[in-house]
Amino acid sequence: AECTRAFLKSAADNLVAAQTAGDPSLLTALLSSAPATIYQQNEKPSTLTTGILTTAIKPDHTRHVLDTTQCATYTEYISATGAKPYVNGFQLWFNANLTLTKIDALTTTTGDWLFNATGTLNWASKENWSEIPADKRDSREVIKAAGDAYLDIFSDKSVVVPWGRPCSRLEGGAYTGNGGPNDRCDVGIPDNVKLVNRRYVIDETVGVVDIFLTFGSLADSHEFRVEGGKLRFVHTITPM
Repeated sequence: AECTRAFLKSAADNLVAAQTAGDPSLLTALLSSAPATIYQQNEKPSTLTTGILTTAIKPDHTRHVLDTTQCATYTEYISATGAKPYVNGFQLWFNANLTLTKIDALTTTTGDWLFNATGTLNWASKENWSEIPADKRDSREVIKAAGDAYLDIFSDKSVVVPWGRPCSRLEGGAYTGNGGPNDRCDVGIPDNVKLVNRRYVIDETVGVVDIFLTFGSLADSHEFRVEGGKLRFVHTITPM
């Protein structure tokens, strides 16, 4: 079966419906039975029936990244005005039969790294992550390389990163700028940290790569919007 954008969007929309209702059974039609769909949360083995999808969370903002080449999706899920604030990220991975083989979930709430869902919602809702005209799109390789360069500079300051100007980083609820033309995201980057175990979901139509990774002992997502080969936006999710 062909992995289409329509299929992936429908699957990612089902995920949003499941999280909204706190009902993971809304994904049942997509699941694999043998072998069973792998579910991990914050880089630890877990189950759909005990994980974050059993919690009803109001979706104030959701955005999908659709990767037809790998048949995978990434969904950013921000909830600032419900019973409890959350910022979650999900990668869904499908096989050639369009069966869901793996759900990779990251969930953050009060007490996690720089957590402030109100700030996350405020800045994320002001940014433009819309479709890029076909003649201006970067290749998968360029988009992936831009994300990798950013992650590689954590351990090797000689790496050349394609910084855009402006470039804005949303880290938890903290923003490295004010949404203006002079925003920079080449600030506050640690030294001597290897970011490993990278899992990429890439969507050329919006110039985005989302990378789930291991950051020291922490699970983490770094998502990048690339425009004209340069980094424009960075979003991070880091459960503590």
